[in-house]
Amino acid sequence: MILVGDGPLRATLARTCPDAVLAGTRHREDLAAHYASSDLFLFPSLTETFGNVTLEAMASGVCTLAYGYAAAAETIRDLGNGAVVRCGDEDGFIERAIQLAVNDRLRAELGEAARRSAEGLSWGHVVDTFADALLRAWRRGGAAQPWPAATGAGGRAD
Repeated sequence: MILVGDGPLRATLARTCPDAVLAGTRHREDLAAHYASSDLFLFPSLTETFGNVTLEAMASGVCTLAYGYAAAAETIRDLGNGAVVRCGDEDGFIERAIQLAVNDRLRAELGEAARRSAEGLSWGHVVDTFADALLRAWRRGGAAQPWPAATGAGGRAD
């Protein structure tokens, strides 16, 4: 197991997982090489809300497992383009990690689907999705009119 990144649990991980390689923080091509050489990307964080790393792993064609929380819940479809488990379900996370680790064909299929999914994401897509969510919320709330920036050039949203 190779752990990329750093954090407050590094010393504990080094002590409790002596066979793991703690690669530390990586950047640019070196980070891309770590993704590209991975069989499975495990993201057990409950504090990271955007999860750039999940998108980077997906874009690298690596099967990704995360909790169904925050950005992972928005980008990963369970057994469609990766895998998610209920937020905080540590036993479920471990079980799914083992399921993926022993199934080469499933990992390859999910990794390829993840790459295709990531290709469809862009900042424009993210902004459009956010704007659509704001407009839906505005319509449910019954406000008199949306603010001009939400509709472009002061036009009506509906």
